[in-house]
Amino acid sequence: MIYVDVSAAVHARAGLGRYSEKLVTALLDAQPGRFAIFYNQGRDGQLPDTLRGVEEKHIRLGYKPWRMAVLLAHLSQISFRRLVPDVRLFHSTEHLLMPLRNTPTILTVHDLIYKLYPAYHKKLNYWYLNLAMPLFCRRTRGIIAVSEATKRDVVEYYGIDPAKIHVVYEAAAAHFKPPKPAEIDRVRRQYDLPERFLIHLGTIEPRKNLDRLVDALQMVRQEDENLSLILAGARGWLYDDFLARIAAEGLENVVRPLGWVDDADLPGVIAAASLAVQPSLYEGFGLPILEHMACGQVVAASNSSSHPEVGGQAAAYFEATDTREMAAVIQRLLRDKGEYTRRRQSGLEQAQRFSWQRAAQETIKIYDQLLTNS
Repeated sequence: MIYVDVSAAVHARAGLGRYSEKLVTALLDAQPGRFAIFYNQGRDGQLPDTLRGVEEKHIRLGYKPWRMAVLLAHLSQISFRRLVPDVRLFHSTEHLLMPLRNTPTILTVHDLIYKLYPAYHKKLNYWYLNLAMPLFCRRTRGIIAVSEATKRDVVEYYGIDPAKIHVVYEAAAAHFKPPKPAEIDRVRRQYDLPERFLIHLGTIEPRKNLDRLVDALQMVRQEDENLSLILAGARGWLYDDFLARIAAEGLENVVRPLGWVDDADLPGVIAAASLAVQPSLYEGFGLPILEHMACGQVVAASNSSSHPEVGGQAAAYFEATDTREMAAVIQRLLRDKGEYTRRRQSGLEQAQRFSWQRAAQETIKIYDQLLTNS
């Protein structure tokens, strides 16, 4: 049996959770009966409805104790095979590799943010990942990188053979599509959305570069005082300074965090915006770009890391640290209706190039290669 770890989905950990849930769903659709799931339920984890009824094994251990147990087992050459006795191959979909002796494993590496931007991680997490990830990357039989940018980082910083790393892109979920006007009106009323606003989709954390986005917004508001910013996404970490700044500058009515938005409402919220802006300093993949485009929203994005891979020619790019350039791109897209219309159509086409069905088929091919060679 091939096991896929879906712990991130059980604990709804933003992009990692979406990745594991959507990938497993597509794997099951492609080859029913071949896959099982493993997860650490912890104290309050909830298996997504889409994964209920799937053959599974799970444990109940706190997040931090489980991470330490995995690392210590690797260092002590201890196998956890008794947790999945019928396993033929194990796929870890987040940065935590189950130690399994005489069993091929695959590790999905989403990003090396902790390595490139250590100040943007909590100290304990930074310590753990810097110790564990090089070990996990060496021990695993194969690595799936979610972008060429992430693959380059793994090769550069950990010296991993590029032949061991396979790039498999993510995709927007099927419900991300242009909503009907009535749906846009509904979410506009439900969330009390302003008439004109920029939308940012993602957690609130330092690498998202939201301080510079606020600076750019204030420049644009000198000519368009009715434009505001809506932040759709949960609070991640190290966000206190950003929220304190919003309060100190009296921007509560201009910059508004919505918090976690229900998946079913996201297409309407995205489509209600005037423009999507994703200014992140670094993204392993940058899934929100595709989610915006699939909903018919135009995207202005930083040209960092994986963004150009994901946005292609459809997105309008700016240098992540150049606030004036960011503001200029936003202003241009809001003013130039012709460019806006062209990029909207191009974005819909770009989003269609990515699919979870394709990701599943490419992942199965990697599984089969490892099983054949094991």
